[in-house]
Amino acid sequence: MDSSRIRTPRTAPRTAPRTGRIAALATAALLATVVPSAQAAAETAPRVDLTVLVVDDGGSAVGAITAELKGSGVPYRRIDLNDPNRPVLDAAFLSEPSDSATGRPRAKYQGVVLPHESAFGPDSAEQAALQTYERAFGIPQVDAYTWSHPGVGLDYTDQGGWSGVLDGTTAGVTAAGRTGPFRYLAGALAFEDNDPTIAESYGYAGRPRAGYTSYLDIPVDGGGRASLVGEYAADGRRELVVTFAYNQYQRQFRALARGIVDWLTQGVHLGQSRNYLSVHVDDVFAPDARWDPALNCTPGDFDCVGDDGEGVNPIRMTAADAQYAAAWQKSSGFTLDMVYNGGQGEQWKTEHGGTDPLTDRLVADRAQYRWINHTYTHPFLGCVQDNTVVPWRCATDTVGTTLWVGRSELSGQIRDNHNWAVGKGIPVDRSELVTGEHSGLRTLPQQPADNPHLAGALADNGVKWTASDNSREPEQRAVGTGAAKTVPRHPMNVYYNVGTAAEMTDEYNWIYTSRADGGSGVCESNPASTCLPAPLPTATGYADHIVPQEARTALSHVLGNDPRPHYVHQSNLAEERLLYPVLDRVLADYRALFAANAPLVNPAQKDVGTELARRAAWGQAVAAGKVTAYRIGTTVTVKAPSGVTVPVTVPEGTRKRLLLGTTAFGTPYAGTRSAWTAPEPLQTTVTLTLPTA
Repeated sequence: MDSSRIRTPRTAPRTAPRTGRIAALATAALLATVVPSAQAAAETAPRVDLTVLVVDDGGSAVGAITAELKGSGVPYRRIDLNDPNRPVLDAAFLSEPSDSATGRPRAKYQGVVLPHESAFGPDSAEQAALQTYERAFGIPQVDAYTWSHPGVGLDYTDQGGWSGVLDGTTAGVTAAGRTGPFRYLAGALAFEDNDPTIAESYGYAGRPRAGYTSYLDIPVDGGGRASLVGEYAADGRRELVVTFAYNQYQRQFRALARGIVDWLTQGVHLGQSRNYLSVHVDDVFAPDARWDPALNCTPGDFDCVGDDGEGVNPIRMTAADAQYAAAWQKSSGFTLDMVYNGGQGEQWKTEHGGTDPLTDRLVADRAQYRWINHTYTHPFLGCVQDNTVVPWRCATDTVGTTLWVGRSELSGQIRDNHNWAVGKGIPVDRSELVTGEHSGLRTLPQQPADNPHLAGALADNGVKWTASDNSREPEQRAVGTGAAKTVPRHPMNVYYNVGTAAEMTDEYNWIYTSRADGGSGVCESNPASTCLPAPLPTATGYADHIVPQEARTALSHVLGNDPRPHYVHQSNLAEERLLYPVLDRVLADYRALFAANAPLVNPAQKDVGTELARRAAWGQAVAAGKVTAYRIGTTVTVKAPSGVTVPVTVPEGTRKRLLLGTTAFGTPYAGTRSAWTAPEPLQTTVTLTLPTA
């Protein structure tokens, strides 16, 4: 149930003293070919390509850094140490004496990631060539996971340091870290402890020696502090030394990942990263059916055996719930997206004496929310469903052809709901849509293709971005042959059919306990799931287990540069208002971890769609080798295919070259400036000028 757990090794990576005479000889040889003299080096700044070299031993630490590079759009080249046919690192692999395009010495990689400080062997020719390259061009190196010893600028752990399991430990970002690569962190960093029976992170904390600057440390017995992350500068090289084990999912790494990349690239790299959170509240104005703990299903659902076919006592927000939502938004500084069904609200009003205080309250507060069209009455918009069998199947005609909901009905559901909102003065963007249950899109296994009428109906109504379920389709794609694209959304584990914590816990137990413990056994038969050791107490299970687990999952998306929205339902704002404890926990944990210069970004659906589309185009261009980017001194040059926008992250004070003059580049985030950018009119490249100091 928790992918962040790992068992970490308690033995040190292999290491040895630094290269001696072999390295010195190799240094002299390379300097003679690449940098003929110190005077020439001063006169001719080299070209440094904006690509990272990753040397991978298959371990989780290098895998985590690689995932961060990939996720933020930083180009990298991976060398697999376990591949007998891999290229050999030598001077020609790493650099060129004279670049054909610029006539300058060329460094092919702006930074190097190693599993540990001597990945090729301390006295190997490859290790010597790499160190020579790093000295010649000032290239930083990250030691992804090593132990505390003098070879990386730290005392051994038995000399006033510490080693052991870090689970639950609170580390501190030092003053040097807060003014340096980790300036976006608030100061304290707690290591996760998700399961007291499993060691999730093991580490070595050492006292710094000369040349070592600590960025993250912990208190140790006997007084003082010992380092877990820091910079070691020696023999003309710089290394970022990490002395604890981690994987890409753990919160401690996710918090540090941005700073590791910033340090590795000296603050100048392709790609960008933000911490995103948006929450869609589906079915607004509609009632949601209620879970039956006796039947272990939801009455009204066609597969709920034993009910009379009619859901009773549905869950629907009240005017008081709407008032609470508005007040919560104001106090939390966070905006919800109300995904609404106007026709459902009208039907409720008709069935309840012609009045509806909930609609009146939400409409009165309409400017406080964002609004997204969810279709007028929330019908299933895919194939015509045959519910005479469980699970349902697509109905067919007499010759076996699938029957589909028609374009007219699809278009009418979208149009009527949009017009209803406009008539109420609700600000709604025509380009955004969420269909009921994401219907119309393919639904495996019953409906393996999109409704062929969906793309046309979206075009009829100007819809460019329609939601999909991230658990089914995590990648953005085009809808049919139309221009509209999907926006995958993360489902939150706060169920649509519960209004109380006891109901939520009962249904959770049914899903996540074994048959022997009275559950459905789904957790036993699904290889992607894990059964609870015992059913949760219905009185306390939600607050004690489900809330922290779901908040942790949501925060992992936030810290993973993932803009995809999360979605819940209006029932989660009703009755016991189950959503708020989860969101309160996410926001509190986030704000305790990050400084004010790294605020949560709360994107609209269309902005998420645009971001995902840009990332896809950028990734394709990089993978195809169609991007050229390098730095010469304080000038950064990027050339990409026409129509592809480029993500760039640079220090504060960077300016973009215009046809005439310059302008400030990017927007500030986490102590840097970044943006998607493209050449100005009559230009073929993006050219940036970095600050000189």
